Amino acid sequence: MSPLEIVREYFKTLPFHLEVILFNESTHTSALAAQALGVEVGQIAKTLVFTAKGNKEENPRSVVVVTSGDRRVDQKRLKELAGFKPKFADGEEAERITGFPPGGVCPFALPEGLPVLIDASMQRFPVVYAAAGTANSAVPVTVEQLVAATGGKLCDVC
Repeated sequence: MSPLEIVREYFKTLPFHLEVILFNESTHTSALAAQALGVEVGQIAKTLVFTAKGNKEENPRSVVVVTSGDRRVDQKRLKELAGFKPKFADGEEAERITGFPPGGVCPFALPEGLPVLIDASMQRFPVVYAAAGTANSAVPVTVEQLVAATGGKLCDVC
């Protein structure tokens, strides 16, 4: 099954409806996604993957952070929340950990047990847009739906 099909199947399990928007052009960065959607960069719910710094294990501790496209993760806060010293995962690591390719990493249909931290900065928007497993997709979602759909924890990460 393709990453997009995995996300669409996952959406069928939710108690509310989420619809994937597909684009002809790439939306693999917050700026490109905002431009394609005609919204502010802050409305893009970028999904980032962090692993334990210096961890040489085959499956290092990891965490997914979803934040506004116009914000940067505060490494000190993330360390406190995750319980380990984080390092930003490269594209290959992110795909291995989440199952989604770079530019399409999304907070949905993640492997069980992978923690998701959702930054409260997105609450300033009635709707945010997350990727749906591909570098040309977006899903309009409220922050409340995002928390429910991911089992994530709403917190201040930025």
